Amino acid sequence: MPETNRTRSSQDAALPRGVTDPLLWRSAYDVAAAHRPDAAGRCSSLLCAGRPAPCEPLEAARRAMRLAGDADQRADHGERAGRVAGQRRRAA
Repeated sequence: MPETNRTRSSQDAALPRGVTDPLLWRSAYDVAAAHRPDAAGRCSSLLCAGRPAPCEPLEAARRAMRLAGDADQRADHGERAGRVAGQRRRAA
């Protein structure tokens, strides 16, 4: 049976201070590591087939890493999102 235990790059990375969702941050870190641009400025992942960097998965991973951070840094974003959700409820 083949070896199924693989070491992911996020296992060696230290969590930044203020991360409130370590699982999200580590998953996003692994995606970002897999989609690093090469010397020519193209995504090195086979899934992206040499698209210009930053590719969509890399941008999504960066966003997820930010969202996994400190809740105080996201408070103003959540407040705006909460207002929009409240307006939708009133409209319905």
